[in-house]
Amino acid sequence: MRQQQIEADSAGQRLDNYLLKILKGVPKTRIYRGLRKGEFRINKGRVKADYRLVEGDILRIPPLHQPAPSAAPMIPGFWAAQIAQRIVHEDPGLLVINKPSGLAVHGGSGLNYGLIECLRQLRPEDRFLELVHRLDRDTSGLIMVARKPAVLRELHRQLRGEGVDKRYLALVAGRWPKERRIVEAPLQKNIVQSGERMVKVDREGKSAVTGFSIVEQFADATLVEARPITGRTHQIRVHAQFAGHPILGDSKYSDDQAETLARSIGLKRLFLHARSLRFSLPEQPPLQLEAALDDDLEFILKNLRK
Repeated sequence: MRQQQIEADSAGQRLDNYLLKILKGVPKTRIYRGLRKGEFRINKGRVKADYRLVEGDILRIPPLHQPAPSAAPMIPGFWAAQIAQRIVHEDPGLLVINKPSGLAVHGGSGLNYGLIECLRQLRPEDRFLELVHRLDRDTSGLIMVARKPAVLRELHRQLRGEGVDKRYLALVAGRWPKERRIVEAPLQKNIVQSGERMVKVDREGKSAVTGFSIVEQFADATLVEARPITGRTHQIRVHAQFAGHPILGDSKYSDDQAETLARSIGLKRLFLHARSLRFSLPEQPPLQLEAALDDDLEFILKNLRK
């Protein structure tokens, strides 16, 4: 049996989420069973899983088998250098990174590391670093990483509403029609036989809405700004495909014509970039952050203009 005092950074967090974070390796079912049986106590009293922690609370933790932590993965120097150079904003509660294409946001699915593991090794003095939201591995651009639990909770609250304005640039196949400003189509996650995660439009899926506007027209392609009003997996990519204009360089949601066009202009990656974020945190002025397109994507646009 051990006791742990709750610090200010964890105040307001749900008890079950806090336990899942500090008891790495303990099965989730074991933690929730202990909560139901009253094995975890706050200030000597029984509490439910959704209890919100208060600074100074004394948490009693029963004896549990917790596997020894595995060694942290070695982060290649290339990615470490890239991330260190691409910090767009930093304050006591938040980091905003211009994530490079090709780097996953976290390890898993055969990957030993991602952006968050890289940051934790680069910044060991940061006791708390958690992703606020996600970007696909091949998508570049702005991503938020919380340095305090309270900031994470506040930004999650805003993301569930309309408190965070996110804008993306995408190069799509064909000429996007000016009148098509909204794509609204429900999305359903699906696993194909190869084990690759895919998403498809399905009336049984979750509601999904994306706003699109034309930034620049080319002969066979269009640079568009995409604003995800909801936050579903692969939303912009699938909605662009559903509209008949797949994003160029997209190996999952494309067609033969778009793939041929991407090869002809020398595009070797997904042309999707999270270019701007606008939001505000309590007692701070509003933040408007932007990240310019990477050089390889700017090179593609320059060639198209010629």
